[in-house]
Amino acid sequence: MRLALYEPDIPQNVGTILRLADCMNVAVDIIEPCGFIWSDQRLKRAGMDYLDRVQVVRHTSWQKFFADCSNRLVLLSTKASLRHINFAFQPDDILLCGSESSGVPQPVHTAVDAEIRVPMSQDARSLNVAVAAAIVLNEALRQTDEYPDDQ
Repeated sequence: MRLALYEPDIPQNVGTILRLADCMNVAVDIIEPCGFIWSDQRLKRAGMDYLDRVQVVRHTSWQKFFADCSNRLVLLSTKASLRHINFAFQPDDILLCGSESSGVPQPVHTAVDAEIRVPMSQDARSLNVAVAAAIVLNEALRQTDEYPDDQ
């Protein structure tokens, strides 16, 4: 299981997701360009001392990431009709999160293998990307029995 972030905008969200990834023992793919400098203090503050522990692979573009990807891509999208709890996850899935400000462009929607959403109140626009990633990753790890060993 992996998390992938498409052109992330907000360093604090990336730091939080990297911390989540370390705690859940999953790697993270960063699909650039990012909307911030990788050495940003806000990224470091949110990620704390977890940043050096998580496996991060940075990709220079969507095209490069997609060309190198052989795993099933599952996009988290508010536009998806399938709820994440009704999706059958596989241990080698890559959970793809869009940019905080603009999601992903249509070519990415077209390229992914599946699109899922977290159910929420009809009046709500969207969840924070780090919160959505945590909710979906939890369900994916539960279904695949891939939680890290806490013993």
